[in-house]
Formats: sequence, structure tokens, C-alpha cells
Amino acid sequence: MKDDIHPKYHDVVFVDSSTGTKFLMRSTINTPKTTEYEGKTYPMVTVDISSASHPFYTGQQKFVDTAGRVEKFQRKYKWDQRNQKTEG
Repeated sequence: MKDDIHPKYHDVVFVDSSTGTKFLMRSTINTPKTTEYEGKTYPMVTVDISSASHPFYTGQQKFVDTAGRVEKFQRKYKWDQRNQKTEG
């Protein structure tokens, strides 16, 4: 392998901006920000959404009621009356 062609792979702390939860992972990302995590100083990356704040993972997901959409469309465009006019 060639030397100095691969980015440096190091420990980075990702911080969820909405919950403040910190995750220690390895990454090639470079950032000037640093933070203390478990007694050591690591580069820090702020993320908007993580598994600590995403509705799917937190169980606070909103379920959209899809029942009745077809009926609403049919009422809006008078779909049942349209079929009767073509038959008669």
C-alpha cells in the first residue's frame, strides 16, 4: 500500500444537539471542536438527529391514519356518481 494516501482514522465524539447525548465512534472526519468524554479529550461533531432523538428509535413516532384516503378522494371527485352516469 502507498503511504500517506489514506485519511487518519481516529476516535471522534458525536453529540446530539437536541438531547446532549454523546457517542464515541471512530471516523475520518476532521473538526476544530473538542470535548471531554470519559476523562479524555476528543474531536467533537454536532449532529441534529441521532438514535437518542429520532422518533423511530425513541418510540414517539406518529402514525398517520391512511384509512379513508380512498373514500375521501371518491367523495371529492364524486367518483361513485361518475360511474353511474356512464352506465345510464
